[in-house]
This record gives sequence, structure tokens and C-alpha cells, in this order.
Amino acid sequence: MPKFKVEAVDSAGKGFTDVIEASTEEEVTATLKESGYMVTKIALHKDRKATKKKGGNTNGKTFSFGRVKPKILRDFTRNLSILQDAGLPILRSLNILQAQSKPGALRNCLIDVCSEIESGSSLSEAMAKSPKAFNRLYVNMIKAGEAGGALETILQRLAEFLERSEQLKAKIKSAMTYPVSVLIFSCGIMIFIMTNIVPKFEEIFADFDTELPALTKWLMNTSHMIMTYWYLIPGVPFGIWLFIKITTSFSYMRFGWHLFLLRVPIFGILMEKTVVARTTRTLGTLVQSGVPILEAIHITKETSDNAVFELMYQRILDAIREGDTIANPMKKYSRPGFHPACLFYFFVFLAGPIGCLIYMTKLQNKILDDIVVNMVDVGEETGELDEMLYKVADVFDEEVAVYTEALMSMIEPLLIMFLGGMVGTIVIALFLPMIKLIESLSQ
Repeated sequence: MPKFKVEAVDSAGKGFTDVIEASTEEEVTATLKESGYMVTKIALHKDRKATKKKGGNTNGKTFSFGRVKPKILRDFTRNLSILQDAGLPILRSLNILQAQSKPGALRNCLIDVCSEIESGSSLSEAMAKSPKAFNRLYVNMIKAGEAGGALETILQRLAEFLERSEQLKAKIKSAMTYPVSVLIFSCGIMIFIMTNIVPKFEEIFADFDTELPALTKWLMNTSHMIMTYWYLIPGVPFGIWLFIKITTSFSYMRFGWHLFLLRVPIFGILMEKTVVARTTRTLGTLVQSGVPILEAIHITKETSDNAVFELMYQRILDAIREGDTIANPMKKYSRPGFHPACLFYFFVFLAGPIGCLIYMTKLQNKILDDIVVNMVDVGEETGELDEMLYKVADVFDEEVAVYTEALMSMIEPLLIMFLGGMVGTIVIALFLPMIKLIESLSQ
């Protein structure tokens, strides 16, 4: 007997989607009409497994590489929440968005999600099978929305959460774009001067056979070194990246590297505030969406992208299982303490003993301010944990923005001073012999 995929609405306008076995479409329509439903769409249901066996991949998928970009996922979530708020069935909403999306990872995932739903899976179950687009945080919030019958509200919260996360990343990226661009451009100019301009001056000085000043000799030697070992210029940053990649493949070293990023002067504070803002907003969103607290903390731990915070949230999770609150273990474990791998990275990247000394001065620093712990404590006492977590996230988002602006105002003059010093050194080194030559010729 054939199967028909049916979309229908009841007298109250609530829609549903199902797969029904019947002889004809008219029989399906009549059966649902007797039950008080009006059919809005009906089509012959094709078994996915049979389709794959007959014709392979004929569902419109295209080749894609990597995960779905956060910006694309954010736009999809916002559009899906709008369609759900308009009362459309979930499958129809997904089909509309799948047809509108460009070929790529998201479209492929939506094709799979629609196929799973047509086979009888729920939305959260279908999304869980497409991890390239929907992570565990996303899936669990959808699952909570389905269980509470508030999928539209959950989608709106998800869209807002993704938007705030993207805004935070955009602030940091925009702040770092200018100094990085200036630094790369200035390095290119310096390399050009060292490899093209300085050798010509060296030939001129050689013709006069005069004793060169020490500064000029240093400049010539530097030019020779750059021209001889030019391949090290791109090789050094690549080597550093490869070194970090290999060492952090071990969990012990990964913890040390992430702790180093939180403790490094100037930029460590920015990193810490960013992670606190992201994790508290994630936890607040999950709690507000009705996800159980243990599952919410576990998801927050996995999505923190920082081994130091992962360990802290794991300890909080263990303490809650033993009957403790969130605030007590959060306060207790917010100080990571000494870690040899972190000391190793300070030694390697911050001038050896000086880096070690800097690290030892930061041993007692916490990764969570007391204000965070106090607001979580108040939230637990008043039953408004989600609201307090949102307030913490908002405060730290604002602090990240203010600190980023202050950092930029400090970096810009430092870059100008650095470039001015480099150019001035080159000019002085090249003109000192010229002055000597002019004096000797005048005599």
C-alpha cells in the first residue's frame, strides 16, 4: 500500500505533518476530514532508503567542505523563527528555506533534515544527525522547545543568542584588523627596503672604500641575512603555528596553552572576558529554554572552547551531582593555580625567565570575577538564574567593547612609534656614511 506525506491543520489552525498509508489521496483526505482536519498539502511519500538504492544521491546535494558558517546559521535561525511564528508547518518552513539557500553545507544539511522528518523523526532528532550545521547547544534547545510546545520562542532566543555571539566576535575582529593590516604592510615595506634599496647603497659605499659606522654595518648585515634566509620570513609564523598545533593536540598541553592565553599580559584580559561573556550567555539561554541544569552546564562546558573553563564547569557539574549549588564550586574552582605546561609557554613565547616571572605573579588571579559568582548566587536564591546570567553576559560584552577600544587607542600610537623608529634607524644608518663622504670631499 502506498504512503502519503500529509500536511494538515485542525479547526484551531494548529498544523501537523504525518505519513499515512492509504490506497488513494482521496481516501487520506476523507479520513482526515472525518477527524476534523483540513489537508493543506499531500504528496506521495518515497522511501529514502529505496531512493538511495535505485538512483544514489538524487536529492539535490552538492559538494561542500567544512561546517556551516555562524552568520549563515544565524540568518537561517532568524528566518525559521519568523516562518514558525507565522504558523507554517515545520516541514514546509524547512523546505522553503532549503529552496532559498545557496548550494553548500547548510543546504545539504537541510535536505537531510527534511528527509529525516519525512521518515517520522522529530526536528531535534533530525538536526542531531547534521552536526556540521547544528551543534549540541542548538539541538538541545530545539529539543526543549519541542517538549515545552514553545518552538517559536526557542528559535527566537537561539537567533538572538547567535546574533549576540556574532556581534562579540565582530567587535574583536574589527578591532584587530587595523593593527594587523598595518603591521603586515609595514613588514612588507621593510623587506622591500632591505632587499632592494640597502644593497644599492652598499655598492655606492664600496666604491668610495671608506670605513662605515657601526649602525650602517648592522643594517648591511641585516640586509644580507634577509636576502640569504628569505624563506624563513613565512616559515617562522608557520613554524610557530605548527608548534602550537602539535603541542596542543595533547590534552595536558592544551590546558596549559589555554591558561597561557588567559594569563598573557594585555590580551589575556580580553580573552578572559570574552569567554566569560560567551559561556554565561550560553548557560543563561539553556536555562531559560527549559534545559535541565546538569545538561545545560554540560553543554556550556563543551561549547566553551577553552580547556580551563571546561575543567571548571566539569567540577561544578560534579559538585551539583553531590547536592551543592552552582555558586560555591564556581567560587572554589575559579582559580586554576600553577600548571607546568603554562609555565613552558610563558618561557617559550615571552623571553624565557622574564615570561616565567610574569606567570608567577599571576598565579593567584581568578578566571571569574567575584561579581559573576555573587550574581549567580543571587540568581539561585531568587529563582532567576537565567536573568542573572544574561546580566553578567551583557556586562562583560560591554567590558569587552570598552577594553577593545582602549586597546586600540593604545596600539595605534605604539605602531606609529615602532614604524617611525624603524624608518628613522634606516635613514640614519644610510646617511651617516654620506655625511662622512661629503665632509671628506669638501676637505
